[in-house]
Parts: sequence; C-alpha cells; structure tokens
Amino acid sequence: MTASKQDGMNYAPQGKPNHVVKPGEFVFAAAALDHGHIHGMSKGLVEAGATLKWVYDRDHAKAESFASKFPGAKAADSLEQVLEDPEVRLVAAAAIPSERCALGLQVMDAGKDYFTDKTPFTSLEQLEAARAKVRVTGKKYMVYYSERLHVESAVYAGQLIREGAIGRVLQVTGFGPHRLSASSRPEWFFQKEKYGGIVCDIGSHQIEQFLYYSGCKDAKVLHSKIANYNHPEYPELEDYGDATLVGDNGATQYFRVDWFTPDGLGTWGDGRTFILGTDGYIELRKYIDIARDSAGDHVYLVNKDGERRFDVNGQVGYPFFGELILDCLNRTEHAMTQEHAFKAAELCLKAQEMAVRVS
Repeated sequence: MTASKQDGMNYAPQGKPNHVVKPGEFVFAAAALDHGHIHGMSKGLVEAGATLKWVYDRDHAKAESFASKFPGAKAADSLEQVLEDPEVRLVAAAAIPSERCALGLQVMDAGKDYFTDKTPFTSLEQLEAARAKVRVTGKKYMVYYSERLHVESAVYAGQLIREGAIGRVLQVTGFGPHRLSASSRPEWFFQKEKYGGIVCDIGSHQIEQFLYYSGCKDAKVLHSKIANYNHPEYPELEDYGDATLVGDNGATQYFRVDWFTPDGLGTWGDGRTFILGTDGYIELRKYIDIARDSAGDHVYLVNKDGERRFDVNGQVGYPFFGELILDCLNRTEHAMTQEHAFKAAELCLKAQEMAVRVS
C-alpha cells in the first residue's frame, strides 16, 4: 500500500495532462515541503502546463529529491534565489501551518502569487495580515482545498449542481475521517500552536465545500466541538471535531472530521459528502466504496429522473489548476475568488476558536 493510501499525507492524484499554456509560459517554484500535499499541488500545475523551475526547502536533500521528480527542476540554495527570479510567477508551498502566512506575505512582497496548502492560517490575525497584503500588492493568496479541487467526484458534483440536477442546495453534510499513522508524522503535527487544531486544519476542507456547493458568500458558525478521545500520549492532538453552520442564503451544514480511520480500510479515509437540494440529493464516496470497490470517485444522484450512479474516476479531470494558471496570467478569478478562499479560512478559524472541548 502506498504512502498516500496509508495516510493521505502524499495524496497526489494522477490527472490527464490538459495544458492551458505552452512550455515555459508559466513558471512556478515549490517551497517549504513540510506537508506532502506539495506533491499534489505541483503535479496539478504541471499537468496543466506549468513549468516547475525551482524547489526550495530548509532541508536541501529533500528539495533535491523532490526536484528530481520533475524534469528541468533544480533545488534552490535559498528562498531568496527563488523570489529574486523574474521568471517565477507563482510559489506553491506546504509549510508548517503556522508558518504559511508569513511565507505568503514574503512571496507577495516579491511580486509573485502564492498558492498554499490548507489550512492557510492558524489565527485570525494572520488572515487579516494576508487580506491587507492582497489589497496592497494585488497578488493572489490561493489555497489548495484538495478535497474538492483534486477529487473528480467532488468536481462532478459541482457540475451537476450548476446544471440544476438537484435544485437549490439546502444542506451539506461532510465526513472527513483520516488515518493517523502517528509514527510517520512530524513533530509539529502534534503541536497545536503549529497545526492550528483539527477544525481549523482538516475542517477547512469541509467548510470550503459547503460554501461552494451551497453558493453562500458568508456563514455563521452555530456550534463546534473538539476532543482528544483516545490519544493521551499526544496531549495537544485533537482526534475529533465537528461543527454546524448556517449560510447567508439559509443553507446549513454539519461536518465531522477525525483521526479514527481503522487499519482495515483500504485507503486513508472514507471521505463522504451528502448534498441535499430541493429537487434531489447527491452522495459522494470520494476515495473508496467500502466492501465493493477500492477505487474512489463514486457519485450517487437521486432526483425526479430516478436513481443514478456515476463512476467518474479518470473522466472529469481537475480544471482548477489550469484555471488558476490563467487567472494568474490574466488577473481574473475563475478558479476561485480571493473572497471565497479567505471566507472558508475565516470560518474554520472561528469554528476552532469557539469549539467546546469534550472530555
């Protein structure tokens, strides 16, 4: 079983190349390789036609190893070498969560767009600093909300909703279980000041999906809970979290995230999303259909036309990456608006801040 199957740390789906630019037309760099999501972020950009020129990490050997996977990429000697290169238009990074904002501010000050792993912030103060920097520099602070952007079933659900397949979205329920794989985790993973808390971290995926599928511009956190139910050896770890939200258009959400994926599951987490509309509903079985199909990307749709199941693995692709490249070149917002990226981050921070700790 691969590392990505085990814990999701190096989750990097293989997409079909769909170049929106010619070779060398959009050059980017990868930096701060602290989380394995940098693999998926970089692969997605390259599959859309981007050219990875530089890789930087404090661990030079790690940077060299990462660069070797991308033809033409080189390990940089310093972050300054990356930021001073006029060819580099965007820096993709997966730093320790508490360090993501500071790196982003530095990247934007250097005149480049920034693409960070989720969660993009660990405090509301960081969020406000990033908002201010975007206003001053005009640069992008984009976020890799991979559980929607890099999952074909999630992409397809968005298409169905836009086509009116289930009418107006009323409620979104999300489940984001993950396998802990504690022995493979870095030290910072268990330090709350650095990872931000479970609702802030992996809960950010769930809130972003709610805003997107429901069409909400804003929402209010009604209630949230966190707990360390079963890992006293890691006192700062939160192994469970949930929250309830209501959007500005009346749609509601409940989500649960946890680190309790059992070893017997054939993948790192049985991620599911349920979307209820006025005219039907959708269920996404993102990574596995347990005891039936070890592949992911199963979409179930029920509406006035009947019951349907779609297997969209390898059929839909990941349009976000090409759209992001074109947004950076054309200064548009088709992939994701800055407001949406920041609002999802704001709500996960507020849900984390107000969470009741269960013991």
